Amino acid sequence: MLQRLRQSSDGIKWVPTDNLHLTLKFLGDVDNTEVPDVCKVIHRICAHQSPFHLDFSGTGGFPSLQRPRILYAGINDASGALTEIVSQLETSLAELGFKQEPRDYIPHLTLGRTRSASRLASSDVMERLATEERTELGGMLVGSLQMVASFLDKSGPTYQVMDTIPLNT
Repeated sequence: MLQRLRQSSDGIKWVPTDNLHLTLKFLGDVDNTEVPDVCKVIHRICAHQSPFHLDFSGTGGFPSLQRPRILYAGINDASGALTEIVSQLETSLAELGFKQEPRDYIPHLTLGRTRSASRLASSDVMERLATEERTELGGMLVGSLQMVASFLDKSGPTYQVMDTIPLNT
């Protein structure tokens, strides 16, 4: 899908395939001393969650499909397990002092962003996105979560896995 959507000079910063990831909770700047407590919270939540299935299909945009700044592939969380994990993370991490997300969680896989906050996706990009609105991308069984640190530099973000937390099997 990314290969079909991406065109040079289209004003979108497309996520490199190797950097595609599903964010459950963005924490912002985290002091190294806080990482063990965050990992403990994730371990506690995962200990009570069985593996679950996610399906990836379709496309969308935030804040809306009519005026998107973020382009994404949709995620179907039929079991509700992903949404429940995110809810538990929000509550438990707030107890550690992390800001709660004021918006409802919408499972999605970010594919690209407009290059500036004030710019919207062009009509050409929107037409390409619309042709993929029913594309089935497949599914996966989620058996673990990862605590990932991101580092931003001039070439873009790099990611480092801090901990891998298995779900209760």
